[in-house]
Amino acid sequence: MGQLWRRDIPLAERLGNDSPVGFAPGPPATVAPQQHNTSWVPEAPVVTPEEPIFLMTATAQTISGVFVWTALLITCHQIYMHLRYYSSPNEQRHIVRILFIVPIYAFDSWLSLLFFTNEEYYVYFDTVRDCYEAFVIYNFLSLCYEYLGGESAIMAEIRGKPIESSCVYGTCCLWGKTYSIGFLRFCKQATLQFCVVKPLMAVITVILQAFGKYKDGDFNVASGYLYATIIYNVSVSLSLYALFLFYFATRDLLVPYNPMLKFFMVKSVIFLSFWQGMLLAILEKCGAIPQISSADVSVGEGTVAAGYQNFIICIEMFFAAVALRHAFTYKVYMDKRLDSYGSFPIYGQYGRCAPMKSISSSLKETMNPGDMVQDAIHNFSPAYQQYTQQSTLERSGGPPLSRSHSNLSTRGDNEKTLLLSSDDEF
Repeated sequence: MGQLWRRDIPLAERLGNDSPVGFAPGPPATVAPQQHNTSWVPEAPVVTPEEPIFLMTATAQTISGVFVWTALLITCHQIYMHLRYYSSPNEQRHIVRILFIVPIYAFDSWLSLLFFTNEEYYVYFDTVRDCYEAFVIYNFLSLCYEYLGGESAIMAEIRGKPIESSCVYGTCCLWGKTYSIGFLRFCKQATLQFCVVKPLMAVITVILQAFGKYKDGDFNVASGYLYATIIYNVSVSLSLYALFLFYFATRDLLVPYNPMLKFFMVKSVIFLSFWQGMLLAILEKCGAIPQISSADVSVGEGTVAAGYQNFIICIEMFFAAVALRHAFTYKVYMDKRLDSYGSFPIYGQYGRCAPMKSISSSLKETMNPGDMVQDAIHNFSPAYQQYTQQSTLERSGGPPLSRSHSNLSTRGDNEKTLLLSSDDEF
């Protein structure tokens, strides 16, 4: 009978020549060892409130809170200064939207950390955060368009030029192609699709969570996490690839605006946070992240992994706020004079130093996503037969508001509209 307890001996060998009749009934202790050996997946360690993990301590909440509120102060001051010296609305509108990623990411992650013991709250908090990151990618691309004077001005510079084939820059598959309006349309469509896919997947995630079909880190084929992760990864990769293609095509034109730090910050905040979550999900699957179980508190290992992700984001947003302050500085707009614009009032020695009422109205206009909706309808419209893109010069109805227009004005004011044919596809 001693062989019945050995796990390395099959059950048939343990019983040997004993008949089932001769097997004396007794306590079913022999069944338990066999059941524990059915899975090769390491089990997550379990901790109890008597042994609280770091995320449950006041120290974690305090440390994350200090970094979060410092990041909020830095970024909110920068946003206020941009709105105070709102001298280039077409550019600063997108800059303010990009800067809001720090308050939204930081405060959302901190709230998720405060409600850590509730497994459902963080999903709803993270939904807001995830939807906004798609908005940021679109606005960064739109900001680059504004820097260069719009699609007409960009096409006047790059149209017909061959695309440099490079495996390093991911353009090896574009050998033999030239830059066209189809190229710009692809860049816009690839970023706009993420603005649609991400909110849609966020809503689906909330619905699956409500029906118990979604759990962070659960790669089971019966769980929605696997499919949501695949779709999100494909969508965000396509969006960032299009952003990189646009930068690769216009990097020489963007040199005066120091795009490298801007591009790196936008890409790192969004893409690195995603891969942090993936790494934590893998660690959870390997059993390195514990779950919390007791009579009063029950938190799965997926929620614990999300808690660590939120804590890391709280710390990272402080450094992101400092870097974004240098990448999207407001000082270049303080020195701009709007004396030539008779319809704009001048306040102070640095141009438009707007009162609070004007600042609030500018903020309201800045956060209105109507331009993104119109852009999406325009770029995905099946009636995309002949595409007429007005330059920013003509849309403003007056002298250019963008800094880049001073470099483009030498072509003459008569070149305001460029007719681009949809036959010129990418």
